[in-house]
Amino acid sequence: MADDIRITEADIAAAERLMGLTYTQAERRQMAGNLFGQIEQARARRAVDLPNSTPTASRFDPRPPGFEMPAGVGVTPSRSTRALPDDDADIAFATLPDLSAWIASGALSSRRLTEIYLARIDAIGDSLECWAAVTPDRALAEADAMDALSRGGVNLGPLHGIPYGLKDLFDTRGVVTGWGAEPYRDRVPETDARIVTLLRQAGAVLLGKTTLGALAYNDIWYGGVTRNPWNLNEGSSGSSAGSASATAAGLCAFAIGTETLGSITSPSQRCGTTGLRPTFGRVSRAGGMTLCWSLDKVGPICRGVEDTGLVLAALNGADRDDLGSIAAPFAYDAGGSIEGMRVGYLPEAFEDGATDVDRAALDAARRLGVEVVEVSLPDLPYGALMNVVYAEAAASFEHLTLTGLDDTLTWQDDGAWPNTFRKARFLSAVDHVQLDRLRWLVMQALDEMFSQVDALIGPFMTGPMLVASNFTGHPCLHLRAGFEELGTRSPASLGAGKLTVGEAQEGPRFTVPQGISLWGGLFREGRLLNLGQALERELNVAHLRPGLPR
Repeated sequence: MADDIRITEADIAAAERLMGLTYTQAERRQMAGNLFGQIEQARARRAVDLPNSTPTASRFDPRPPGFEMPAGVGVTPSRSTRALPDDDADIAFATLPDLSAWIASGALSSRRLTEIYLARIDAIGDSLECWAAVTPDRALAEADAMDALSRGGVNLGPLHGIPYGLKDLFDTRGVVTGWGAEPYRDRVPETDARIVTLLRQAGAVLLGKTTLGALAYNDIWYGGVTRNPWNLNEGSSGSSAGSASATAAGLCAFAIGTETLGSITSPSQRCGTTGLRPTFGRVSRAGGMTLCWSLDKVGPICRGVEDTGLVLAALNGADRDDLGSIAAPFAYDAGGSIEGMRVGYLPEAFEDGATDVDRAALDAARRLGVEVVEVSLPDLPYGALMNVVYAEAAASFEHLTLTGLDDTLTWQDDGAWPNTFRKARFLSAVDHVQLDRLRWLVMQALDEMFSQVDALIGPFMTGPMLVASNFTGHPCLHLRAGFEELGTRSPASLGAGKLTVGEAQEGPRFTVPQGISLWGGLFREGRLLNLGQALERELNVAHLRPGLPR
């Protein structure tokens, strides 16, 4: 046995404290003599280079036995009759149906719209630190190509000529894709991610890469801290930090985000955008940075509910290059009825800790004419599933921990990735398997709940839903519900082995948006969007803008 891995009974006793276990002295004695092979095998595996793009052989499938995929396919947008405004800011903040109608009619060219956004980025972008890279030449060339098609009588659909921002964890050929992290800030991919190709085929114009918190967590990246347009003293939350900030500030028509555990919905909550986290497997992740193979999801961040449906229609589709991909139809009619819907809520979510905005949103749902009913979830340790996030993320970036490159990341707090990755090395593999079994129980629990209701409404941090629904793969739509006066909020954190979203501090108070979440059944985003549209109209706050320079 090599000297550097000679194991004593005292070593085992000390390790037990890290694992929350207790063995007898005799059991420690028996293990001490034959742990060598186990350690040797682990070291042999670590010697194998596993790039971030290497998938796991096991794949997560959110569909329970007997699941039936919804029928129907196709998207029917609303028809905008709004006249083109004279003011560029009014154009910049317009919804996708408006922008699409103006471009289709010839009232607005893609080039002019792209120039409006590029000018706003020049004027405001630096103060928000929300763009990792802006590609004006590429954007204008793509806009001109869309205008040429328009002149020829060809329109590619609702996103034809519409400029967007792309979260900087998706590969873009020839453009730096740095994942927000110092070790990758000079990384230039040779190919485009699948969703980049899909959006190009749909006619969308790429403005550039929006920032993300390093390695898809929080809003701190190698270029600074991405800001909330409603309060520049605080970060925009994350990890889709730049996508939410830029969209809220009118620096793009829409943006693409990703969510492992709140990375679309949390910045949408803070910045007042509308974020749609689709069902796990609906949108390809090929060509994107992997954080957690069984949890990562891709979705749109927009300024309106219908906008998210139009973008999702372009992104939807199975992809053999993503082992988690699931072939699923997407049907959405912007004029669809919500008649007969049953909407559930967890009573405790609207009690202690709930805000006036939360309760007003529930009251608004009752006014829609849907049936609003109380529901419940079984008492399970939902928060324990967080250890799966820690383990998968630590595996994705193991080389940073083993080489010491984790020290180069700017954010080094207790709850930041470097410390979290290191702690994850002490997670038990046996417990990890048991967590997978717990995940099955949670899948059954949510499947049972959604057999009783069409949707669930609640605050962003409703009971266990942020964690539970991300692990079950259910879709979530988060939309602006109102405003509150708050002090500057602290960063989100994974410290102390749990997720926090940032607490308001003492000091000057700012008027900032607050949102409400809607969760729906697997692959039933269309119905969820109809409910969201009705709620958006009832709340009537989506059109308000942050007070930034025009």
